[in-house]
Order: sequence, then C-alpha cells, then structure tokens
Amino acid sequence: MKLEAIQVALPSKIVTNSDILALIREYTGPAHSGVSDDVLKAVDFFLRYAGSEKRHWLAEGESPIALLRDAGMRAMEQAGVVPNDIDLLIYVGIGRGFIEPGGAYHAANALGLRETECFDIIDACMSWMRAMHLSQTLLRSGAYRRIMVVNAEFNMIHGGAIYPALFDIKDRASLEWTFPAFTLGEAASATIVCADGVHGRAEAPWVFAFESRPDLADLCNIPIHGFERFATPSERIGKNGCGRFTSYGSKLVDEGRPHILRVMRSLGKHVPLLEATALFTHASSKRDWQDFADAAELGHLLYSIFPTTGNIVSASVPAAIASAAGEGHIARGDRLLGWVGSAGMSYGAGSFIY
Repeated sequence: MKLEAIQVALPSKIVTNSDILALIREYTGPAHSGVSDDVLKAVDFFLRYAGSEKRHWLAEGESPIALLRDAGMRAMEQAGVVPNDIDLLIYVGIGRGFIEPGGAYHAANALGLRETECFDIIDACMSWMRAMHLSQTLLRSGAYRRIMVVNAEFNMIHGGAIYPALFDIKDRASLEWTFPAFTLGEAASATIVCADGVHGRAEAPWVFAFESRPDLADLCNIPIHGFERFATPSERIGKNGCGRFTSYGSKLVDEGRPHILRVMRSLGKHVPLLEATALFTHASSKRDWQDFADAAELGHLLYSIFPTTGNIVSASVPAAIASAAGEGHIARGDRLLGWVGSAGMSYGAGSFIY
C-alpha cells in the first residue's frame, strides 16, 4: 500500500492556555466561584506540565465540512487524482454531525465523489490507524484500488460534548475526569492510499501491532441517551452527564503505559525501528509520549504537534505526518512510525515507508 497524499486543515482561531483559563473563569457559576482560584492554578499547571501552548478552534464563519473539503481537495491535487479515481471513502473519528447516515456520505458529497462507496470507522483516537490497517487489507484483496480516509475532529462546537458545559467546574476533584477536555484542538485531515502496482511497482507493506483492554472501557466516554442499557454499570460512565465528554486522563496513562510499550516492542520484531526518520503519536500530551518514546529508546524520533495543535483526536497522526512533510522533516523513502493509545481502551503501533 502506498501513501499517495496526506493533508491537514486547521481552523484559524488560536486558543492559548490563558484563553482556556479565561473560559473557566467565565463559565464557572457563581455558586462555585470560591473554588475557581484553586481550579485555575491546577489547570494551568497540568496544561504546562503536558506541554500545551495553544490549539486551533473554529472561527466565526468556518465549518467542519468546509475544512474537510479543503483537506480532501488538496489531497487529491497532491495525489494527482480526480474524484472518480477514489473507489472508497472512509470517515473516521469522533467528530461528526450525524449518527445516521455515516459521516462518509456527507463528506463524499462535499468532495464531489458522486458514486464512491462509503462507510465510517469509529474507534475514538485509534480510528485513523484502524482505517489504515483495514485499507491495506481491502487494497490487497483487489476490491478497491484507491481509498481516501478523512476526518473532521471539531469537538468544541458550542453546545456540544465539551463547550461550554465542561468549563463550569464544580470543584477541583472533578478535574480527575474533566481535565483532558481542556487540551483539545480541532482539525480535519485527508489521506489517500492506493494498491501495490498502481504506480508500476510493489510497495513495502505497512506493518501494525494492536492490543485492546475492553475492561477499561469506562475510563473515557461520550455517552448518548439510553447509554445505561448498553454498558455494564459503572459510576465513571456519564460522570459529566449524558452527551458530555468524561475522561480519566491520569488513569488512561497509568493503565495504558505497559500496553503502549508492548505494542511498540511487538512492532519492533518485524521492522527496524531505529532506522525510522520520525515517530508520530496521538497528540494527547507531549510529556507522556516523550516518556513512552524514551522508554522505548525512540525519544530522539518523536515529532510532536501537541504544543501547537492540542489533542486533535484521530487526526493526530495524519496531521503530524502532513506537518512534517510540509516542513521537509521527512522525505519519500523514509521509514515512519505511528503510535496511538485510545479510549476503549486500545493501543496501536504501525510503520510504513513514506
């Protein structure tokens, strides 16, 4: 499988850590104003500790579908293809405007893909990695020759799962399951891959390693109406309310660390990790992923976009690859590594020749 094109589109509004603190100050209700100073100090410390500096959110007049279209059109231009050349479009990630139909259909319509097959993959922050894994299998089967994978991770829309409801902090203790919301940024990405032989030569296969821990499914959720009947009871699920983001950030890291390291070790049995040019990770925290990378003796390869984009969920790895390519940090023929830990929980590592 060859990666023909990869593009990212970021909204134009820059939101700094200071802006996050100002929003907490604004939305914390009068009944809780007495805890605001303590909360603000804690949020400020945790943001700086994670390596956060700023993130991009939608500005007035911008929309997720317009930015997705921008990324997708630039990806087709980069690949030198037209809409009719795309056999399958896969929409991935959390950010979406519809439960029915899949977001892929609206994305395809916006991109002018009139007869392209469509479906979604929802696996939280792992979604792009899952799509790449599946795409290689589908391309190898001969069912398709070219696949586009897109996402629109715009989760800070007013009235949504996070903003502004989660900025009304009741007490410092609630940061345990709320703080990750303050690291989020927004982005759209588009990736185009094609089958071996399309360009007249066989491409090196992508290699993946995955693990899952379903018993940790209650650590990070956005539940919808009636969720109680679709899950084993847990006081963690819906802690911030139905339709609201709840994430136990420190527990995600503590529980995930051994699995995150193990999937990279598993990958290393099949590919020469130290020959890689760059390592791209889930943009959830620069500090945590630097720690993981150092433990795997790959710290010198880490290319982190978290300080400038925040956590852009399933767009993290493709956005980082696009950014590194745009800066000339990577070139065709380089071996690249991807590494993600995700709600679910799931853990994945992958490698391919760019």
